[in-house]
Amino acid sequence: MAKVTLKNITKVFDKNVTAVEEFSLDIADKEFIVLVGPSGCGKSTTLRMIAGLEEISGGELLIGDTPMNDVAPKDRNIAMVFQNYALYPHMTVYENMAFALKLRRESKETIDRKVRDAAKILDITDYLSRRPKALSGGQRQRVAIGRAIVRDPQVFLMDEPLSNLDAKLRNQMRAEIIKLRQRIDTTFIYVTHDQTEAMTLGDRIVIMKDGSIQQIGTPQEVFDHPSNLFVAGFIGSPQMNFFDAGLTLEGGVYAVSTCGAVFELPEAKQKALLDRDTPAQNVTLGVRPEHIAIAAEGAPVIDATVEVSEMMGSTVHLHMDAKGTGLVVVAATANMPKEARAGFVAGSPAAITFNCNEMHLFSKKDDLNLI
Repeated sequence: MAKVTLKNITKVFDKNVTAVEEFSLDIADKEFIVLVGPSGCGKSTTLRMIAGLEEISGGELLIGDTPMNDVAPKDRNIAMVFQNYALYPHMTVYENMAFALKLRRESKETIDRKVRDAAKILDITDYLSRRPKALSGGQRQRVAIGRAIVRDPQVFLMDEPLSNLDAKLRNQMRAEIIKLRQRIDTTFIYVTHDQTEAMTLGDRIVIMKDGSIQQIGTPQEVFDHPSNLFVAGFIGSPQMNFFDAGLTLEGGVYAVSTCGAVFELPEAKQKALLDRDTPAQNVTLGVRPEHIAIAAEGAPVIDATVEVSEMMGSTVHLHMDAKGTGLVVVAATANMPKEARAGFVAGSPAAITFNCNEMHLFSKKDDLNLI
């Protein structure tokens, strides 16, 4: 069993600086969990506590059913891949990958088999006699992952392993990690500040801020139903647009007004608000860029002005101003006439509307999602 359980884990550094507070999470056997959040949110500290590289100030850590708070890192049967690779520069790739196995005093035959099997999985067999300085960043990262694989750990820990790579190589290595997970089928705990990595890799993602968990869920769940304003703004690229708005209730019907337009909410959102007996109030309205459209006839219209147009190929990103509120619209170009694309120039007017089924309403008091 390689399930991992964190019960109210807390980390307090000197001078009473709390890096992680009351962190609780059950990670299933063979699950791929991603901890994601901005720099300084406590995600790497949490991973280092699991690895045993940071002392746990409070709470309990279990791997399987065994308490691990006081177990030395070498006895936890975990393997960690670091951001900076942490390879020994004077050793060859083969020697780097074999090092931990030699410390275990495994036989030469076993070491050779494990190293070559891992090298084959990662397509680095041709580099086994090279030293790290003769490898590219992507190749070094494969070696670091290979060094972890040969240990056959219960749990893989990965601390921002792709952040030193360029964009193209990051995309390739993301795909390689997905393939690797399918081949070795063990528990992964992965830390990143990149929400694209989190969304594409994780079975579930844990979104953190200021040492606390903001939301836990599948990538689709946190995208479709962000629990609060922070999650809504962090997940999604380009990020969600936010508007000051008023939620009204007249004759048992809810509507949202913003930027001079009124949007009556669809049935499902009406029911959710009525079930909670939500009063009329000022709210923050959230709408993702892909859920804003150039207005059709008869739709509630918001007058806006194009400030910047970014042609992205299959889409165009329009940075607009609507009565002093900045927003981004993502419009598909596939069925858009060329003259329409050419019309999106700085200073040109545009009438926009929102997809009411995809609106999010956040409380002004506590930033929680009201729907």
